[in-house]
Parts: sequence; structure tokens; C-alpha cells
Amino acid sequence: MIVLNGVGSVGKSSTARALQAIAARPLLHVAMDAFIQMMPMKLVGHADGLVFETGEADGGPSVEIRTGPVLERALAGMRHAVAALADQGNDLIVDEVMLGDEHLEYRALLARHDLRFVGLFAPLDVLEARERRRGDRELGLSRWQYGRVHNGVDYDLTLDTTHASPAENAARICEAFGLEVTS
Repeated sequence: MIVLNGVGSVGKSSTARALQAIAARPLLHVAMDAFIQMMPMKLVGHADGLVFETGEADGGPSVEIRTGPVLERALAGMRHAVAALADQGNDLIVDEVMLGDEHLEYRALLARHDLRFVGLFAPLDVLEARERRRGDRELGLSRWQYGRVHNGVDYDLTLDTTHASPAENAARICEAFGLEVTS
């Protein structure tokens, strides 16, 4: 079980896909975004679901994320779904943005499994440039998440995605954790 944690636009999904491509064993990619997208669209911008509050912090745009009870249940369900998939013998890459104590729940739920946490990092200016290029994110999400995502998380591996490609980082993960790669 590999949990990739980092700010939006740091390269978690790209790294997960690259890891799937080179790993000899099948790794299922569980993406937090897929669970968020399960929520009815009418709950985006609603206090029961997901609210983005725009503002400014440290001289730039900042978008605070607030989650309501519907989304909180969905994300708790995601962590339990990850455990259920693991309990059935699946190997997983979890693509996550942890803004609280989610890592503690993962550790409890996956205590019987070989669980590895990988922190993906990049400087804020790089993340903001990626956020602008993507065009599918609220500008300022990375600024708000930047000082929060890694708080209290003990990583087995940290990777700087500034200059390394997703394929290079996937290879580093395989090397660090002894995962066989396809030939």
C-alpha cells in the first residue's frame, strides 16, 4: 500500500500512473478526486458538501477548502474502501491530499498491510504555475494547502517533483520499496 500525499498539482496522479506503468505487480490507483466527483454537483458550493472560499494570503490568491458532512462521509468511506481493497489482496496506490489526521486512520485501517507513505513536494511558485497551466483547478488551492498537507505525517520517502518527471519519481519509489519493475 503506497499513499502519495501532497498539495494539488504536485504530481500525485501522474506519479501514480507512471508507477502503474512500470511496476511488475498490478497496482490499483485510488484517487481522492474520484471520491469527490461521486458527490452530487449541487453540493459543490454547499455547506453539506464542498465549499471553496477565495481570498488572499501572503500576497497571492488563496482558496480555502471547507468540507461538509456529505463529503466527510465520502472521504471516510474512501479510507475504508482502501482497507477493504487491501484486505482482498489488492496492491494499491492512494492519491490523497491529507489536511488533517487522515494518515492516522490509514495506519489503523491498514495495520496488517505493508503501508508506505510518500510525500511529494515542490516549491509554492512551481505549484502555482502548474495550477495555472492545468486550468481545471481553482487558482489559490495550492497556496492554501501548502502549509497544511504535510503536517504531522511521517514519510517513508519524500520526493521533490520540481524537476523530476513522474516516471523518474515512480522509479525512485520502486527502488526505495524494492518493487519489481517490468522489463
